[in-house]
Amino acid sequence: MNNIERIRSLLPEYERSAILITSPVNRLFATGFCSSSGALLVAMHGAWFFTDSRYIEAAEAAVSCADVLSVSSEKTYTMQVKGLIDDMGVLSVGFEEDSVSYAQHLKWEEGLGASLLPAQKLLNDLRAVKSPRELEGMIKAQRVAEKSFEEILPIISPDITEKQLAAELVYRMLRNGADDKAFDPVVVSGKNSSMPHGVPGNDKICAGFLTIDFGAKLDGWCSDTTRTLCIGKPDDEMAKVYGTVLEAQKAGIGAMRAGAAGIDVDAAARNVIEKAGYGECFGHGFGHSLGLEVHESLKASKISEDILPEGAVMSAEPGIYLPGRFGVRIEDVVWVTNNGCENITKLPKELIVI
Repeated sequence: MNNIERIRSLLPEYERSAILITSPVNRLFATGFCSSSGALLVAMHGAWFFTDSRYIEAAEAAVSCADVLSVSSEKTYTMQVKGLIDDMGVLSVGFEEDSVSYAQHLKWEEGLGASLLPAQKLLNDLRAVKSPRELEGMIKAQRVAEKSFEEILPIISPDITEKQLAAELVYRMLRNGADDKAFDPVVVSGKNSSMPHGVPGNDKICAGFLTIDFGAKLDGWCSDTTRTLCIGKPDDEMAKVYGTVLEAQKAGIGAMRAGAAGIDVDAAARNVIEKAGYGECFGHGFGHSLGLEVHESLKASKISEDILPEGAVMSAEPGIYLPGRFGVRIEDVVWVTNNGCENITKLPKELIVI
């Protein structure tokens, strides 16, 4: 069953006669075709992919699960979608409320003469579960990122800046086959490492912890990894903090399995950090789902209401951050199974001292 068929099979369950998909990432998920412009209409008795002259030839060759139609100033997206739903007698259409602006919503609703009803959850629920084939795509992206990380280790020194090291990492990922970076890398050293999403600056890499959060994108799939290194020998508290974060990560990963509540996974890791006396220094959640986007819908946090399904791919990234001093985060990515989870990250987690 392809993804358009999976979407169609869920329309009755979500009480929708049709769904209009306009965001690039969900169009890619549904059709396997990447373009900056397009729309996909999926109904009970058909599916239609619309795009303009820039992509029509490539779409006709790549999209086999839907009829491919060209749009123009004479045959706009709205005109063609309206013609189809009128022929089918569809009075309401599902839409992606997380990505469609209010102005776009008004324009579509007026042009179609039909109600637009939220349908984001249908797509989120489908994308939350990765097939073995999709998982393999994520593993390939992960291996590219890991190889690139290993390649930059020899060049880390006080002679290079955070920004230069981040640029080297992105360059290595592209050279090793990535289509793009999954996100702008976090490369922060010394006291800057206390900022979980600190921006690499022109400061030279300095003594203390060096946190590197990075990911590659390959064939649409994202990876996400964080490793914290130490420039020079860590003192006793630094060693304690690093050991606590690693223990917390292992506890959270141990709690991950199909049917587990995201809040309970987070609690397993958070309890370790709290017992060590650093509870106030772990402000973010334990993890999030990822796939075609580096942050998808599922969360493992202290306010999460999610139940993890079999096949979810989740990050596992606890951290401790002491403002103005240092911070530590260790992040792997796991595939959730009925018996636990499978860690797809292969980089070692013992503290690397440079």
